[in-house]
Amino acid sequence: MKSAYIHIPFCKQICSYCDFCKMNYHKEWVNNYLDTLEKEINEKYNSEVLETLYIGGGSPSCLDEDELNKLFQIIKKFNLNENYEFTFECNLNDINELLLTILKENGVNRLSIGIESFNRENQEFMERIHSYEQTEEIIKLVRNLGFTNINIDLIYALPNESLNTVKKDLAKVLKLNVEHISTYSLILEENTKASVNKIKTIDEDTDAKMYEYIVKKLTSAGYNHYELSNFAKPGYESRHNLTYWNNEYYYGFGLGAHGYIHGLRYQNTRSLTNYLENKYILEENILSKKEIMENELMLGLRKTKGINLSDFFDKYEINLQEVFDIKPLLKSKDLIYKDGYIFINPDKLYIMNEILIKLI
Repeated sequence: MKSAYIHIPFCKQICSYCDFCKMNYHKEWVNNYLDTLEKEINEKYNSEVLETLYIGGGSPSCLDEDELNKLFQIIKKFNLNENYEFTFECNLNDINELLLTILKENGVNRLSIGIESFNRENQEFMERIHSYEQTEEIIKLVRNLGFTNINIDLIYALPNESLNTVKKDLAKVLKLNVEHISTYSLILEENTKASVNKIKTIDEDTDAKMYEYIVKKLTSAGYNHYELSNFAKPGYESRHNLTYWNNEYYYGFGLGAHGYIHGLRYQNTRSLTNYLENKYILEENILSKKEIMENELMLGLRKTKGINLSDFFDKYEINLQEVFDIKPLLKSKDLIYKDGYIFINPDKLYIMNEILIKLI
């Protein structure tokens, strides 16, 4: 077991596009939730030494001082190795010296901050308002408190957004000089505010041009494009997310969390009522060897480096090309073979899903 994810579903404000398991912050719910979270961890966690820990949401940064201290007291149960990565998600408007001090004192060494966009029209659509100047001051404060590993999230392809807006957003993000940048094309999921309001996404050609520009701009600025949507300065790739993309085992604790343990994938309930009654699990699936290999393919090809064929054989005792018909895709150059790896042609990353459909 390499990693654990902990979900805190509370937010001070619900963003229009958000489909994650979340709810408005109510103080009377938080303590009960944390009590149940502690029970779930005590029941499931087997004291393995973990390499990564990730607290996401929701907005875990919306918890007050007492709630944060209670959360970290629970988390002390986890055994982390000496070279651990411990990420905490933050809403920009929640960040202050007190929060950062608590995080630092409790071993958090990586922050993931949801910026999303600096464009006012985009912010109004997403219901997130902040200025570049405010962001710059927050990043300075974060640095002054000793954090040296920062991720920023950027969302693009919003309704009516132009390529010029993306260029301006990206220029400002680069000025912040953070270690990691995650970029996500907007997907309008069912039951979000935006979907209910029948908001339409931009056309695919514009979306593709935005993606191509982002890749070119960030790689030319020295960032390693190591996964479909993620860019890092050398050595700052997200080790926690690589656990997912390498199809390795991880715990998922909390409302709506997912986990993968010894061939069993599970999803926790999204019902707070059920969760507080200790009915954690919504669904469990024991995967066949073929299903596990399919996941290995789908997740591994998200990485720009792709899948090492020797590692695949060591893991499953069969050659990948005996399980999946990759020859036609190598011939069409949808897939590339090089130095023992197969990976999606960098020119075709945008249509990765179409290529995966041909394989599976």
